[in-house]
Amino acid sequence: MMNRKAHFCHSSHRTMDRTHIRFQWLSLCIGVLLLGVKFVAFRITGSNAIYSDAMESIVNVVAGAFALYSLILAARPRDADHPYGHGKVEFISAGIEGAMVLVAGVLIIIEAVQSLLSGHSVEQIDTGIALTCAAGAINYALGLGSEWHGKRIRSEAMVASGHHLRSDAYTSAGLVVGLVVVRLTGMWWIDSAVGIGFAIYIVIMGLRVMRTSVAGIMDESDFTVIDDVAAFLESQRRPQWVDVHNLRMIRFGQKLHLDCHLTLPWYMSVEEAHQEVDNLEQRISDHYGTKVDMFIHTDPCIPTSCAGCQLDTCQQRKSPFTSRVTWQRDNVMLNRKHGSL
Repeated sequence: MMNRKAHFCHSSHRTMDRTHIRFQWLSLCIGVLLLGVKFVAFRITGSNAIYSDAMESIVNVVAGAFALYSLILAARPRDADHPYGHGKVEFISAGIEGAMVLVAGVLIIIEAVQSLLSGHSVEQIDTGIALTCAAGAINYALGLGSEWHGKRIRSEAMVASGHHLRSDAYTSAGLVVGLVVVRLTGMWWIDSAVGIGFAIYIVIMGLRVMRTSVAGIMDESDFTVIDDVAAFLESQRRPQWVDVHNLRMIRFGQKLHLDCHLTLPWYMSVEEAHQEVDNLEQRISDHYGTKVDMFIHTDPCIPTSCAGCQLDTCQQRKSPFTSRVTWQRDNVMLNRKHGSL
């Protein structure tokens, strides 16, 4: 029974991985199509604002290709060379995407400033507005889908790609407003000014994505996840689980890795302690899914633990129970038993 269940879970995860990879393939193909549309609009109009939009789309297409590669690599099972799996490649993909966005923003600013100084006009502006509106609407829908899928499977690469697709749509909307103003006023310098303004936004966006990527590579704690884990453990705690401490959780792509110390009555046998660890691991797996790797170390209780221990049947108690210590981030992350706080 256990083997069949494990096989079913593994097969279902492989099916999910293939589904998300196919979605990323679709996103990439649509991105290439929209890139072509935007450059056609730029060639027709000569608009620097549309040029900035097209340049960002180049970044989105290349980043989408990196995201696709990272999803394929992250879907591979862990092996001897990668005992924690291949999920961290997604942080690298997101970092590359952020760097490319940053470079694209700088290039757009240079081009727009040159055009602003030399002066230029925009041709067939109505056609440019129509093409930009269509591309922006498609990008927004695609970005929402990519971001939703990425959050669902905890894929940093897909979330980053979705953010940029949606930001591309916002950029397109702003560019359309600028082009309409140019169309109504005939003030051609507004086109370059709009391009510079959105290029600055693109640079800021690239810096933010790079910051998130570096945080993931450096195993920065996700306090939102830790708060959720602490609350779940608090809701599931058994009287013999005296405390949980030294809890650490890091993310490897779609997988979570959890380390913690579980304090148990000192007189428990090795077999009994092992059963309690299995119980805790099973509850966490059932709640978060099988994509959680856990290493749980058991500690024996100490006399000062008695004040917070709720095990009524304990025959070795040194002092009476006084108050329940609620498990939360502030105490589960500390590397000491709660009775010694």
